Amino acid sequence: MMDVVSPPRADTAAGRVRRRIVQMCGQARGGHLGGSMSLVEILLTLYQDVMRVDPARPDDPDRDIMVLSKGHGAIGLYAVLTECGFLPESTIAGYGRPGGTLLAHPVPDVAGVEAPTGALGHGLPLGVGYALAMRLDEAERRCFVVLGDGELQEGSVWEAAMAAAAHRLDRLVAVVDRNGLQITGPTEEVLALEPLAAKWASFGWTVRAVDGHDRDRLRAALSAPPQPGRPTVVLATTVKGKGLPYVEDQVHSHYARLGERQLTRAMAALDHGTRAARP
Repeated sequence: MMDVVSPPRADTAAGRVRRRIVQMCGQARGGHLGGSMSLVEILLTLYQDVMRVDPARPDDPDRDIMVLSKGHGAIGLYAVLTECGFLPESTIAGYGRPGGTLLAHPVPDVAGVEAPTGALGHGLPLGVGYALAMRLDEAERRCFVVLGDGELQEGSVWEAAMAAAAHRLDRLVAVVDRNGLQITGPTEEVLALEPLAAKWASFGWTVRAVDGHDRDRLRAALSAPPQPGRPTVVLATTVKGKGLPYVEDQVHSHYARLGERQLTRAMAALDHGTRAARP
């Protein structure tokens, strides 16, 4: 049985991850800034505190599985995999470059990535498949699927939710990054999701709602034993662009190509944790 990955815990872990995200957005192709910054504590908690994974053995057959269904959050995942020892620090510099392995959406060539994702609505169906396979193997593994809230407007998500409940997949956990924004605007204006907790409950899921930037609350929600025969969804309320006050909760943070001056400003904001002066 593997141990949970437990690299040295430091108050700056989330800060280091966010710096890497900003660095990748400062490269030629830019990256999905806002939705990667909102994911940081969710992914750190999964990889450092909850999942049975080992960076020295990323393909261990007894490992837990994490599917990043919102594949446009790939740079957030790469930054966390680097923090947790799956990737060397030097790989960040190769993001988006010809011949590099770090692409705009994740691919399994990257250590710690289980499946290629990014076509929204596919991750939860994959998770159902993984959970069914775990049952057939009589394994004690778990599968976690991280979704965006705008992604919940895809019908395939709800088909998978019905299937998971019908098959009583209690080793399946969905985590919704509920930052309230998608590329075209607020989710509740584009295609309303609320009452979201009631929707999931009506599909037969156990629902847990937490602050998605509070690692203690995330840890408790993600580690709690499931209700027998019921999959679990954690609705994690987050802030798009978290850590950069001048872009937080703004649609335009969805994708960014940061020039030298913007990169310097963003790094200063992260270093000081305060609103950077406007140019």
